[in-house]
Amino acid sequence: MRCDYHVHSYYSDDSNTSMERQIKRACELGLDEICFTDHVDYGVRYEDIDYPRYFAEIARLREKYAGKIVVRSGLECGVQVHTIPQYESLYETYSNDIDFILLSVHQVDNLCFWNQEYQSGKSQSEYNRGYYEELLRVVRRYQDYSVLAHLDLMVRYDMAGAYPFSKVKDIIAEILTTAINNGKGIEMNMASWRYGLKDTQPSREILTLYRDLGGEILTLGSDSHSPEYICDHMSEARDILRSIGFRRFCTFEKMKPVYHELVP
Repeated sequence: MRCDYHVHSYYSDDSNTSMERQIKRACELGLDEICFTDHVDYGVRYEDIDYPRYFAEIARLREKYAGKIVVRSGLECGVQVHTIPQYESLYETYSNDIDFILLSVHQVDNLCFWNQEYQSGKSQSEYNRGYYEELLRVVRRYQDYSVLAHLDLMVRYDMAGAYPFSKVKDIIAEILTTAINNGKGIEMNMASWRYGLKDTQPSREILTLYRDLGGEILTLGSDSHSPEYICDHMSEARDILRSIGFRRFCTFEKMKPVYHELVP
């Protein structure tokens, strides 16, 4: 099974690529399955996805490419504690259309990480622990998701360098334990290579902790916003996961995990 479970299109405001271009590239690469996970970030993005159009386009392309590739319907939800009711309402409205949901925290108190708004005026310790504390609050209260996306996201935007795992291991363990107990998983996000990070995302230390805590639900995604990154570095990611001790990964259908052997 070859798949990509973190793919964006022009329904995300940071991509101008059509869904069909992404699917065609996935077919060229011989993928069995692709899942669209376009951005929903209540609190900071003022133009919402046109959901009827979004799900209708996925359904049309699923039918058009039937027999060539499986096309799944997902979202990447950038949740904050104060926006949880909006995401719960979204899922209640469109649950019949959704196969998969990535849970991300892209901002805290409506302050984004990518532009340094959240980090400004804080120490490295304050903004790193603040990020994980918000994620812990969210996973304790919110259930309408499948896996945690790029769990150590802050490393992409930390101008001071990667914050030591030992200083946040306690709270990361709480986040992972909560997710596991709620039947949720994590993703291996291959954009770490594209961002030039020194480690995987999440890091090998986080992946190992997840395995040691009994975590089994694991997806693989490129975080592609354009065709050239579809399935990027997938072979390396699989090798790393196997070296850590994982033997299976998941795809999703109607929010239910489907397990596959993690072969090279």
